[in-house]
Amino acid sequence: MSYKDPSFQDRIGKAAEAKRKALDQLRAKPSIDPAELAERQARAAAREAAEAQKREARAAALEQSKAERASRQPSAEEPRAAAAPTEAERKAARDARYAARKQRK
Repeated sequence: MSYKDPSFQDRIGKAAEAKRKALDQLRAKPSIDPAELAERQARAAAREAAEAQKREARAAALEQSKAERASRQPSAEEPRAAAAPTEAERKAARDARYAARKQRK
């Protein structure tokens, strides 16, 4: 079988026939009942309202958590509870990390 067996015109004709058949099937499809359409629209509106309410609740919770976080952070005027580690403390911590790494090997 070669590319010439069904000629180009034959293939175009079959494609047009298939397209026409598909359009006929689409046209033969019954239209949607207005009551069913109204019910679908009402369900979609209810779903959208529920989603909007959920979004608002999520945004309110986010704002509340931001406010709580801001209130928990110390202000710049309050002194820090923990002082910065001294040079000797930092060196001891570093040496402990090195020793732990050496033992793992």
